[in-house]
Amino acid sequence: MTPEQVLVVLPTYNERATLGTVVADVLRVRHTHVLVIDDASPDGTGRVADALAAGDDRVTVMHRPAKLGLGTAYLAGFRIALKRGFAFVAEMDADGSHRPEDLPALLAAARGGAGLVIGTRWMPGGEIVNWPLYRRMISRGGTGFARRALRSELRDLTSGYRVLSNEWVTRLGLDDVDSEGYAFQVETAAMLERLGCPVVEVPITFVERAAGRSKMSFRIGWEAFVNVLRWGRELRRPSVSRTAPREEPAQGSVR
Repeated sequence: MTPEQVLVVLPTYNERATLGTVVADVLRVRHTHVLVIDDASPDGTGRVADALAAGDDRVTVMHRPAKLGLGTAYLAGFRIALKRGFAFVAEMDADGSHRPEDLPALLAAARGGAGLVIGTRWMPGGEIVNWPLYRRMISRGGTGFARRALRSELRDLTSGYRVLSNEWVTRLGLDDVDSEGYAFQVETAAMLERLGCPVVEVPITFVERAAGRSKMSFRIGWEAFVNVLRWGRELRRPSVSRTAPREEPAQGSVR
């Protein structure tokens, strides 16, 4: 791999309607490769992903045996990116809510020296399309709660549109990340911030999905709430420290 190459990780569960378009648009961005991680989608998303991989060697697919969670999917993708020598790894939704046309700006910030680049909705230039007021209030409230609890300066801790450098993925300590759901985004951003990682936030336009159903649930929201409270308490215990990562194989089979 060259220093320009980026692996875009797309976790999927029932995203057959949007996956093909998202992958095609991502591959129009220079130096991109795509890893689809499908959690045994009953709608046939895995078969769509296999067809995309058969037609373009820049696309690979990991099939996992069950719905194992967003966080575990990204950890598997991070390990594969490191193993294959990619300079950068990107997190992105497969439902069309993260616009591929925003990816070059995130990559430019990463290539400019940022260890973590967050596509941010809550900053000048950021925008959300087709969200009702209550969704905006929940998102802003959750972000504000996490910022205060974790003493973070980041404006969009919950954003799932990101680029990380391989150097800072290595420093992160993948075995210390314990969130299975959307809390993964808060946890990893806060960890990197505490480690002194150079973080850049880039404004993005977030578009509510046009097809399929949101994967957010009460259990996922509760996990995030409880974990943020726990991490906040840990921050106030000076003796608590993170350990170095250990290498473990990723779950699932890659084709």
